[in-house]
Amino acid sequence: MMQHDRLVCASSMYPWEEDVQIADLGVLTLSPFRGKGHARKVVRSICKYAYEQGYEPQYRCQLDNEASTVLAKAAGLTVLGKWDVISPNCTVGKSE
Repeated sequence: MMQHDRLVCASSMYPWEEDVQIADLGVLTLSPFRGKGHARKVVRSICKYAYEQGYEPQYRCQLDNEASTVLAKAAGLTVLGKWDVISPNCTVGKSE
């Protein structure tokens, strides 16, 4: 997304695997341009493109990233699931 000849928001998308029609997407917006609808427009556009290419777009974010969860909702996305990930450095359950 450009504003006054400056790139202010960009998105990327890539297929998960060759035999799975799911595309993972992400978006970045420069701080001074956040909250102006740029990311919402970019996410909706890249999702439309994904569908046209036969992919189901998947937007993943940390649930404590309020800006990202608000963006997903504003773009019309809904929560499909939540992942719990255990850190490889976790010592719970390990014997010493």
